[in-house]
Amino acid sequence: MSGIMRAFMIGAPSFLLWLLPYKYVLTFVLAIVEGPVIMTISGFFLKLGHFEFWPLYLTLMAGDLAADAIWYAVGYFGAHPLVKKYGRYFNITEELVLKTEAAFHKHQNKILFLSKITMGLGFALVILITAGIAKVPFKKYLAFNAVGQFFWTGFLMFIGYSFGNLYLVINEGLQTASLIAFVIIVAAAFWGISRYLKKKDLERRL
Repeated sequence: MSGIMRAFMIGAPSFLLWLLPYKYVLTFVLAIVEGPVIMTISGFFLKLGHFEFWPLYLTLMAGDLAADAIWYAVGYFGAHPLVKKYGRYFNITEELVLKTEAAFHKHQNKILFLSKITMGLGFALVILITAGIAKVPFKKYLAFNAVGQFFWTGFLMFIGYSFGNLYLVINEGLQTASLIAFVIIVAAAFWGISRYLKKKDLERRL
C-alpha cells in the first residue's frame, strides 16, 4: 500500500472503516437511490484500491437496474393516481406522461436505450414509469436498459477514476478538501444538468 493510501486509511473516519466489509452491499443500496452520482464516486474509490473492478462494476449495474425495475413496477401497477397525487414533487405531470407514452408506442427501443445513456435528457424517471404504463415487456425493458447501463456505468466510473489519479498527486493537506469538493461537484452537476434539460423542454412546450 502506498504512503498516500496508508495516510488515507489512517485518516478515514472510524465508521467508514467499519463499513468497508459491507462496501458492496452499501454500494448496491446507494446505487438504487442515486445511481449516477454513486457510479462516479465509486470510480474514485476504485482508483484508491478500495474495490475490485468487476465486482464493483456489476454491483453498480445491478443497483441501478433494480431502481429501473422499481419505477417500471410503479408504472405497470397504476401510476396515474400516483402521478396525480405526488407527481408535482418530481416535476412529473399527467400531460408529460401521456406524451411520453405516445412516443413509446412509436420509438420504444430507441427511447429505452438512449434514455439510459443520456439520463433520459432530464426525464429518466418519467421514461421509466411510462415504460411500465405502456406495458413494455419486462424482459425487453430490462435487456435494453442493461445494454445502455453497461456503457453508462463504465463512462461514469472512468470520470471518478480519472479524478482518483489527480487526487493521488495532490498535496496531502488538500486531499480531504478536494474529495469533499469532488463529491459536491458531481452531485451538483447531475442535479444542474437534469434541471436545465427540464427547463429547456418546458420552454419548448410553452
